[in-house]
Amino acid sequence: MTRPFDTNIHEAVPETYCLVQRLEDLEVCGARPWASGRREELADVERRGQRSEDLWCMAEVDIFSDLNEREIGAIAAAAPMRQFAPGEILFSPPQPMESLFILKQGRVRIFRVALDGRVLTTAILTPGTIFGEMLLLGQQMHENFAEALDEITVCVMSRTDVQRFLLSDARIAARISEFLGKRVSLLERRLADTVFKSVPQRIAGTLCLLADQAPRRTLGRGIQIQLTHEQVAALSGTSRETATKILNEYAVQGMVHLGRGRITITDLARLAAEAGE
Repeated sequence: MTRPFDTNIHEAVPETYCLVQRLEDLEVCGARPWASGRREELADVERRGQRSEDLWCMAEVDIFSDLNEREIGAIAAAAPMRQFAPGEILFSPPQPMESLFILKQGRVRIFRVALDGRVLTTAILTPGTIFGEMLLLGQQMHENFAEALDEITVCVMSRTDVQRFLLSDARIAARISEFLGKRVSLLERRLADTVFKSVPQRIAGTLCLLADQAPRRTLGRGIQIQLTHEQVAALSGTSRETATKILNEYAVQGMVHLGRGRITITDLARLAAEAGE
């Protein structure tokens, strides 16, 4: 015989089965996620997070080290962030930009191209570095190229804001003068390397420079650099074929280990000696 449906079966379910009995009881647990006030609170958290990101972009730059948080915040508001993909050109002689760049993430290569097509890399920049510095001297960047080596994020400041926030502040101006002196010294060194050093020495020197900028790892057997053979060639002013041949020789000698899109330096001291440093 079929048992009739028990209309009172719900009485067997404990009253505590439901976390709340009424929608109104949610109020004691705090605002619901979809409530307008809650949405505004979450948006405020996101804005504070973005402000912290913007302040970090400036606080990591040496020339701003003497400024307080309010002063850094004013500069950050005038320097919005932009992203560039690997291989993308930020500025070039045909497309100059009258802006100052502050590198937040990734690496940037600054280079020039001679009339005979040879490429001279003048700097490889890491986070916390400013570039487009000719703007600080009131000049345009007619000779330089800037290329993203990785996915990069930069803060970009216009000429007007550079004059307003940077050059008018004696503390920043003094640090800018020091920065420009170091940049000129580095450029002179790169020029001397191109004239007086052999291709193997230039490649070894380029790897040493990148190793000095790379983060140190507590584990692993060497200093890892994310770089292709073609990029090494461009940085050293030679062909890809020549760069590959020399890198293979360094690998056989135990100074580097070659991987796909990366080079691991296993004997920095010997590599520096090879570079003549």
